[in-house]
Amino acid sequence: MMVLSDQAPVRTGAIHTLGGPTMGTAWSARIAGAEASRLPELRTAIETELDRVVREMSTWDAGSDLSRYNRAVAGEWVALPEACRFVLARALAHAADSDGAFDPTVGPAVNLWGFGPERPRDTPPPNAHIAAHRARVDWRRVRLVGDRVLQPGGCYLDFSAIAKGYATDRVLAALAAAGIRHAMVEVGGELKAHGRRPDGRPWQVGVRWPGHADGEGPVVALDGLAIATSGDDFRYFESGGRRYSHTLDPRTGMPVAHALASVTVLHADAIEADAWATALLVLGPDAGVERARAHGLAALFVARDGATGHLAHPTPAFLEALV
Repeated sequence: MMVLSDQAPVRTGAIHTLGGPTMGTAWSARIAGAEASRLPELRTAIETELDRVVREMSTWDAGSDLSRYNRAVAGEWVALPEACRFVLARALAHAADSDGAFDPTVGPAVNLWGFGPERPRDTPPPNAHIAAHRARVDWRRVRLVGDRVLQPGGCYLDFSAIAKGYATDRVLAALAAAGIRHAMVEVGGELKAHGRRPDGRPWQVGVRWPGHADGEGPVVALDGLAIATSGDDFRYFESGGRRYSHTLDPRTGMPVAHALASVTVLHADAIEADAWATALLVLGPDAGVERARAHGLAALFVARDGATGHLAHPTPAFLEALV
């Protein structure tokens, strides 16, 4: 997780802050170099983008385009909006790049474990149910041709691990289209910024690092960069002395159960940072680090350690990004 950094005082101009609810979480935008009279207009531009993402990609909204696809019968080709198809294409690419550790068809398992729009759980589901729902999870069954996507039967798309990143990119793009050159946007914990603060310094985020208190750890600059974190302690339930995380391994249909507590990724695009953070967390401390290095990703792995509590394992690219 990250916290916004205000270490440098604003000497000239002002930073305006907008925010509100979206996608079951919250959004915020910090805007520099804009007249206060433009804030209602900018809020409308932001909320228009966010509402479109919800309308097209929410599994919690029965009327969304994604929900319409999930209800389609086997063999039906479903027309989806351009943005929805773009996110699906990026999700399928990440599934291929991660050998299925990231999988947009993981929805049946997510719902079974109580982390989707269906009723939450406080005990694990029976093994037979896990196996049955896992059989419906396979990104290779999805076919995207033109503006239509094949429903192979029982496929349930879930963009929860990528849609907030996409929304963050879109909000910042909407602000840029409105002539806003300096802003930092957050949607549900995914952040991206461009331009500078009024004092000329880049927008900064403090990274939670084992051994440092909040506000005292390393800092990264987000001038044209996005940052996203996936962790197994953000949503979970406990049963029988064990914690069951909302982060599921699509390959097993089970919550991740390795030593990694969180993965933070820096990237030029929030959609990529969002998806990679989830994929690397699922891959685990060994395969995840190997995959991050192979792709040259700026990633911070935080792993549990029995002796010290937690240990940080940054990739070289992440260390280079620290201020």
